[in-house]
This record gives sequence, C-alpha cells and structure tokens, in this order.
Amino acid sequence: MTGFYIALIFFVTGLVMVGITILISRIIQPRRYYPQKYLTYECGELPQGDAWVRFNNRFYIIALVFLIFEVEIIFLYPWAVVFDSLKIVAFVEMFIFLAILLVGLAYVWAKGDLQWIKPRPKLEYLPKEKGK
Repeated sequence: MTGFYIALIFFVTGLVMVGITILISRIIQPRRYYPQKYLTYECGELPQGDAWVRFNNRFYIIALVFLIFEVEIIFLYPWAVVFDSLKIVAFVEMFIFLAILLVGLAYVWAKGDLQWIKPRPKLEYLPKEKGK
C-alpha cells in the first residue's frame, strides 16, 4: 500500500469514529425541552436589555494590536531554535525585523491606542467671518 491508501484508511476510520460517537450521543442524550433551556446564557444571570449593545472600539483596537504583535513574535521561536547554525546575516535580519516591530509599537503608543481612557480631543472652532 502506498502512502495515499494509508492516509485514505486513516481518514475513513476517523470519519467512522466521529459518526459513531455522534450516533451514540444522539441515542443516549436526554430530550427534555422547556422554555428556560432556550434563554440566552450570560454567566448564570438572566439576560437584560438588548443584545445589540455598542462596544467601545478600543476593545477591537487593543485586540488587533495584540494579535499582530503576538503572531509576529511567533517567528522568533524557530529562529531561536536554529540560532547557533545561523550566520551573522540571520542575526542582522532578525534585528531589522525587531526594529520594524518596535517602530510599529512606537506608532501605536504615540497615537495613544494603548491608553484605555483617552482624553477627548480639543476642537478649535474658527470664528465665522462677517458677511457670510
């Protein structure tokens, strides 16, 4: 048997095992339907208010910044594993990569996106000219 047949047998066996597990679960599961079962679960509390609440966009900005830097830091691990066999060129490349990360972090910091409570911007109004 070649590798493809072994992979096919493994895949079919996996599908059969998942199917059997789902079938057994459907057979032995209790079926008691009552209205409280279909309520939205909110950490054990009764749901209150509308589900379409507007969240502050800082939640999303901080989450995106975290993900961007976290995924880029993942690239450091394989580099560190083979660091002894790499030459000075790889060290310089990683230094440039980290410098780019630090520039991005400095930009986000300077923009104020890492502050949880931002001050409101001061708007300067220009006086209206007479006759307009």
